[in-house]
Amino acid sequence: MEYKDIKRLMDDVGSSKLSEVEIEFPDGTKVSLKKDDERQKIIEKEVPVVENKVQNVNVEKPQVEEKKIDGNIVKSPMVGTFYAKSSPSAENFVRVGSKVKKGDTLCIIEAMKLMNEIESEYDGEVTQILVENEEVVDYGKPLFVIK
Repeated sequence: MEYKDIKRLMDDVGSSKLSEVEIEFPDGTKVSLKKDDERQKIIEKEVPVVENKVQNVNVEKPQVEEKKIDGNIVKSPMVGTFYAKSSPSAENFVRVGSKVKKGDTLCIIEAMKLMNEIESEYDGEVTQILVENEEVVDYGKPLFVIK
């Protein structure tokens, strides 16, 4: 199985509702893909029962800060593990405030034991890094903001 076929398979699983796929090909190649499922949680607040009166149940949603994103967003081209540096002892490829040019390496995403360098599509300054080192990312997840 060639790299482009594996990448296409990862993209297809990443954009589907499937959470796990295992395939064994006639040539003995085995492929297993699994993606994390993030779900929103709603917290219900208990209200004491009041006899013969109408009662309201309040539902609180967790506080979520909405950050305004101003600039070009670099998104993950695949499902994998995000690495901000090439090795544990190395410096990060970029930090907030780093000046980058189109083609500069921003990070590495490991997918199926392959290390994929993610390059900047834009010239500018890194204003936000939206993921943590070693975080699992999905296809299309925003990684960086470059202004």
